[in-house]
Amino acid sequence: MAKIVGILNLTADSFSDGGAFLDPASALRHAETMRARGADWIDVGAEASNPDAQRIDAETEIARLTPIVRALVKDGARVSVDTYKATVMRAMIDLGATMVNDITALADPNAAAVLAKAPQVKLVLMHARNAGPIAERERRGVGHHGKYVGDIIRYLQARIAVAEAAGIARDRLIVDPGMGLFLDVDREASVAVLTHLTTLRTLDLPIYVCTSRKSFIGAILGGRAKHERAFGTLATELFALHHGASYIRTHDPGAVKDAWTVWSALSPEERR
Repeated sequence: MAKIVGILNLTADSFSDGGAFLDPASALRHAETMRARGADWIDVGAEASNPDAQRIDAETEIARLTPIVRALVKDGARVSVDTYKATVMRAMIDLGATMVNDITALADPNAAAVLAKAPQVKLVLMHARNAGPIAERERRGVGHHGKYVGDIIRYLQARIAVAEAAGIARDRLIVDPGMGLFLDVDREASVAVLTHLTTLRTLDLPIYVCTSRKSFIGAILGGRAKHERAFGTLATELFALHHGASYIRTHDPGAVKDAWTVWSALSPEERR
């Protein structure tokens, strides 16, 4: 069965819900609600990655994450940590996190070594066309869709090789093609990835997709604001699941859970 990953942002500047869960009590209540509505994992992040986000140091990130990760683990939640810093990974793994969602795919030279010593931890390797951990408002041009998706596969193959060379077992790896501004300001980039998602199966690894509230959905809907993209988001999430996604990272786990449960009841072959 596909897994649903609920997004919990402990940031003031996340593009969608920045500032909403800075208070630990509100963050934990929101996590509890997402779990009750169907989230299999809670993905906790303390540094935003949108073009307007501010970089923070590892110490600040650890300070934001620690009370939330500790409390979630104590409550029995499966915790993923959205970070690209090796020192943060190490600290959160010590607290009991069992997934790392790295949007730079092991760009930190120490990250692979940290993860190699934690065989219980899954690793999401995300593709991005930007050079660093911050998405960019840049028009790069999609070009031929087949070549575009081929480039993503080659990038991920290279990062998988880095992970395996460091001693991270292949069965711990998950691949994320990236979406929205991690690909291009042009909505056609994300559309190209979604419509060619089955091509990623050639990597023979679970596929992780996050389209939640992203700008390309707003563009398709004629300029819809971020909080008016819920139904468009759900359409992309169902499409991704239908085309082989194993993980959906979302702001609204309940909608994905209910919609996919009904879809699967209508199409029993989707159950996996």
